Amino acid sequence: MLVNPPVRMCAWGDHLFVVGCDPLVLMQMAGECGMICGDILYCHFPDEPGRGENDMIEISGLTKQYRSGKGVFDISFSVARGEVFGYLGPNGAGKTTTIRHLMGFMRPDRGECRIDGLNCRRQTAEIQESLGYLPEETAFFPDMTGHQFLDFMQQMRESRNDSRREALVDRFELETRGRIRRMSRGMRQKLALVAAFMHDPQVLVLDEPTAGLDPLMQSTFIELILEERERGKTVLMSSHRFDEIERTCDRAGIIREGRLAAVEDIRSLKASQRRAYIITVGSEEDVDVLCSSALEVGAVGRRRVEVFVSGDYDPLIGALAECDEVLGLDVRAQSLEQVFMQYYGREAGEE
Repeated sequence: MLVNPPVRMCAWGDHLFVVGCDPLVLMQMAGECGMICGDILYCHFPDEPGRGENDMIEISGLTKQYRSGKGVFDISFSVARGEVFGYLGPNGAGKTTTIRHLMGFMRPDRGECRIDGLNCRRQTAEIQESLGYLPEETAFFPDMTGHQFLDFMQQMRESRNDSRREALVDRFELETRGRIRRMSRGMRQKLALVAAFMHDPQVLVLDEPTAGLDPLMQSTFIELILEERERGKTVLMSSHRFDEIERTCDRAGIIREGRLAAVEDIRSLKASQRRAYIITVGSEEDVDVLCSSALEVGAVGRRRVEVFVSGDYDPLIGALAECDEVLGLDVRAQSLEQVFMQYYGREAGEE
């Protein structure tokens, strides 16, 4: 955009008024970003071009490379207000690096992160007022008791919500009287979860939140996330456990070797899963029926056949209907690693 002097410009909010320009220049400028009223050009520049009004978390072109060559590269995605977003990837893929930039702990080589429109590097203090954070490994004061640590966190935030704190302590069956140094890993993780949630933040950034929790407490955590989603909270949650992402999240981003491989709706991601079924039949003839069907067949044993299904279940139902006697049908849950390998294989093929 060209501006020839003499010119007077007046800014007001995200509006710009240009007076005294050559008419031809005014017309050129108007064609790019505004409109002319007499000899005055009125321009409107949004504070954040391209930003969705409903986005609570935004990551744009985030790049950070370590000396080892690893890092994150050109990461871009957004999380809407009230959305639970899963950040999936194996250990070392770049999940924690991304989250540390969201928290303002690291300076990116390129790109930026924003939470509620605030720059995560320059406006960290304002962001922290309404943010709950669970790091991959929480740094505790080992000689404190759990009760003292929660008191300390409340004093640091200058906020007390004792009823919510106690409700969370009871919910996670957290023993707060003992010193942290003597707590098990699972108990320390529950203490960190209570600290992240007890001030009732609007935004939650959680890095591997169920690490160290037993299955019962994992279910308790999932119930809490579903409740927070109903209350309109925004959650970004990293994990390498597909089952907890599947049960809690609206969308998921998949990161591979520091690069964002995809951002998918959870329903689409579930539909792409390749499930394994073990079918037990009544005769060897039924085994032959399954092996000669359109199904993808894996291991075959004595009257047992392993088959794989992706998305379309009609061939499975048709093959079962052809059998004289079906004695059992067991599903083998697909691990997240298998989902990754299937997805990454498809990405490599497309390249």
